[in-house]
Amino acid sequence: MYTDKVMDHFTNPRNVGSIDDANGVGEVGNASCGDIMKIYLKVEDNIIKDVKFKTFGCGAAIATSSMVTEMAIGKTIEEALELSNQAVAEALDGLPAKKMHCSNLAADALHEAIKNYKEANG
Repeated sequence: MYTDKVMDHFTNPRNVGSIDDANGVGEVGNASCGDIMKIYLKVEDNIIKDVKFKTFGCGAAIATSSMVTEMAIGKTIEEALELSNQAVAEALDGLPAKKMHCSNLAADALHEAIKNYKEANG
């Protein structure tokens, strides 16, 4: 059902936690399934230097959160805004169709964190 990459990011998630002095925070959720993702950003000179996440949800939700943090670190704000939920799923070698709608909110959470950063830092 799940790819090896999904299982790896679920059982060994990267970048779990929060950033105390984050300068961007975004949270999204899906009421139909209960998944909630919160992303914390540390941005310096328009580059995402650190990303952490806290996710309440299924294995796919945790895996996509983990993967999006890996994909975002080192990118500019503009590059990170181009990351899509589809790109995250593809980086994990795919997700089951029934998991795409609710568990793959990771890019949305990243985009919300970037929006929060931009609002606070003009």
